[in-house]
Amino acid sequence: MSNAITGTGSYLPSIVVENANFDRHQFLNSNGVPINSDNKVIIEKFKSITGIEERRYAENNLNTSDLGYFASLKAIEDAGIDKEELDYIIFAHNFGDVTQGKSQGDMLPSLATRVKHRLGVKNPKCVAYDLLFGCPGWIEGVIQSNAFIKSGIANKCLVIGAETLSRVVDDHDRDSMIYSDGAGAAIVQASDNQGEILNHISATHANGEAYYLFFGDSYKTESDEDRRFIKMYGRKIYEFAITHVPQAMKECLDESGMTISDVKKIFIHQANEKMDEAIVSRFYKLYGLETPDNIMPMNIGKLGNSSVATVPTLYDMVKNDKLNGHSIAKDDVIIFASVGAGMNINAIVYRV
Repeated sequence: MSNAITGTGSYLPSIVVENANFDRHQFLNSNGVPINSDNKVIIEKFKSITGIEERRYAENNLNTSDLGYFASLKAIEDAGIDKEELDYIIFAHNFGDVTQGKSQGDMLPSLATRVKHRLGVKNPKCVAYDLLFGCPGWIEGVIQSNAFIKSGIANKCLVIGAETLSRVVDDHDRDSMIYSDGAGAAIVQASDNQGEILNHISATHANGEAYYLFFGDSYKTESDEDRRFIKMYGRKIYEFAITHVPQAMKECLDESGMTISDVKKIFIHQANEKMDEAIVSRFYKLYGLETPDNIMPMNIGKLGNSSVATVPTLYDMVKNDKLNGHSIAKDDVIIFASVGAGMNINAIVYRV
């Protein structure tokens, strides 16, 4: 018996926001001074770096927990299990439920508890809790599920990653164009022939790196609005990611018993196209190799960066042949990897 991902599901919001929608925004520097460039130039440069052409935003009447619930229904159905068999529901997110037009995130009760309630799970021994681990949260939830099952205290776990980042962005910040909404979910359970978690690694770098991503004021300094927004030091995150993530991936792979030639796909957090390409390129260079063609599926161009939802959404799409040019087959060895607020990194080597 090994621990496997036996079912997946995702939810992509219906509102498509193209880059052209940002043409009328007043983009400011962090000191409140207008950026001395035409918006069309700003948007074009943004696209060339991130690869993002459009992103998805949640409908006004839906919240993060709703998106997670919809993805969970699909994952439970895909795994073919009874919801009452769930021992854990782990919900990875960053800001809780942020109601459209409101300034506060709501995490009382936990989003995992809300999903359990919506699913109608009656078993009180099904433990529901939230996981705050930045963008690597869903992968960390899978790692925790693996530990629960190995220890004998669980048999089946539901791991959700969902976010509505469109409600915590500063319209005057160029980085607001990066973020999006979405949800992905997976069932992790002991299985004879449906996959195997071969190895995993996690780390938190907080000696100077802790606040590379943070909650901050609007760049519109004269605003009276009492709100804070997701902010980041993009260059520092880029340098951190391309330095630490490739090494973590290599360590995880080397300790898994697999070789670099065994790897068929790398599912990396959809943060920024150029950054992800640099991470994977440096990973292969650690083995003295060039990056193989078609090794890294990407959906950031159409879906944007939905934080904890990017990896499970991407995996669900490829697994179900919904991303052109990419597919996986039984016994393929793949890598999940992510980096995000904390600063946290993690990786899993997985045999499909």
